[in-house]
This record gives sequence, C-alpha cells and structure tokens, in this order.
Amino acid sequence: MATTIEQLIEGGKASAAPPLGPALGPLGINIGLVIAEINKKTADFKGMQVPVKISVDDDKNFTISIGTPPASSLIKSEAKLESGSGSAKLEKVANLRIEQLIKVSKMKADSLQSKDAFARVKEIIGTCQSMGVMVEGMEAKDAIRAINEGKWKSQIESEKSELSAEDLKKIEAEKQALHEEVEKRRTEYTTTAKSILEKFAGKPRAELKAKLLEAKIPLTLINELLPGEKKAEPGAPGAAAAPGAAAPAKK
Repeated sequence: MATTIEQLIEGGKASAAPPLGPALGPLGINIGLVIAEINKKTADFKGMQVPVKISVDDDKNFTISIGTPPASSLIKSEAKLESGSGSAKLEKVANLRIEQLIKVSKMKADSLQSKDAFARVKEIIGTCQSMGVMVEGMEAKDAIRAINEGKWKSQIESEKSELSAEDLKKIEAEKQALHEEVEKRRTEYTTTAKSILEKFAGKPRAELKAKLLEAKIPLTLINELLPGEKKAEPGAPGAAAAPGAAAPAKK
C-alpha cells in the first residue's frame, strides 16, 4: 500500500527541513535522493510555490509528481512582477508577448479546462485581464478578440514560446515605462483625490467616496486616503450597549 505526501515547495529549494523532512523521515527512504529529484523537477519554477506529490510503496520505491503553480503566478514570473495591478482597469503593470502566454498555456495544459491550443492561450490571457497585464500592447480582452480574428495563428499553432534577447530587452524597457506611467498616474489621482476631500471636508464618508468614484479614482487609493468610519462613543445615540450592560431605564 503506497503512502502519499503532498506539499507546497518553493521551486528548486526543497530541503530536509520541516515540513518535508519530518514527513519523509518515518518512511525509511533516502531523503537526499527525494530532495534532489524534487529540486531537479521544479528548477523552472524558482520563486514560486509548486504542488509536489511524493508516493512511496512498501518496497521503499518512490515516485514524484509535480503540479504547476497557479496561472497568475506563472504570469507574474514571466512579467517579473511581485503582484498584479491593484486597479486593473486603470493601471497596467506589464506588457507580455504572445509567446510568453503560449509558454504559460503549455505549462498549465494538464490543468486547464480547454484542450485546444487557441482556447488554452485565451484562457491564460483571461487571467491577465484581472492582473492589469497587457498582451502585445493591448488590453487582454482585445487580445482575445484578435486571436478570434486570426492574429498570432502561426505562433499558437506551432506553440512558439521562445523569445530573442532583443525581445526580452524590449520587454524590460516597456515594463520600466509602464512603472513610470503608473507612478505618474498615481500622483495625479492622489492630487485630485486630496482636492476633492478638501473641497467636501465634513461630508459623510459615503458621499466623499461617491465623489471620488465619480472622479474615477482607483478604489485601492480611495481606501488609503478616505478617513475610516467613526465609531460612536459609548453612551452616545446609536452606540451599541456593552455586552451584559442593562438597557437605559425609560422615563
């Protein structure tokens, strides 16, 4: 009867330390060999948490199955991002080439619902939409429309996923330009938001929020700048009674 252990391991960094080492110890197998095999199989996923399944039979033979990180993690890895955009509709943080999306779709092929190469690529591009990641300089939804119209047909059919050094250099320059644009727009949004808050100082929070949303200020920035709800002082009208406290006597 086989024993199966499932762990999330950082790509290329498995070790005998907890939680993996203590889980393998009682099984009587060569932990060093298992660690080496895991690191070999997950080397391409450095910096990402990778699902790893280790099965050990009664004869101490082991097999290792490697899952793939979420599509969003793979996209962030391709774009060299720590996180996606906090306001995807208004702020774009990266611009990927179609080859990079094909690469991610190939890595996730076994876990995607779509089996057709074109549908898999579109599924991955759909994830870009919520992350503020563009595809070939266009919104993700527009990239999906372009694929439906035949764009990048040869690349997708041949599953081309390699980029030249020149392409990689251009991508890095575009990322820097996008970062500068995001910072510039954030400064503009902050200036506008503070002006609105000053103009309508003293108004209810809900009204202030509505004014900021009307000015198209990103919600993440609104939450940073807008004062929080004030809690009513104990005993003040509308304040909740303390647990166990007697209700005020009616006169």
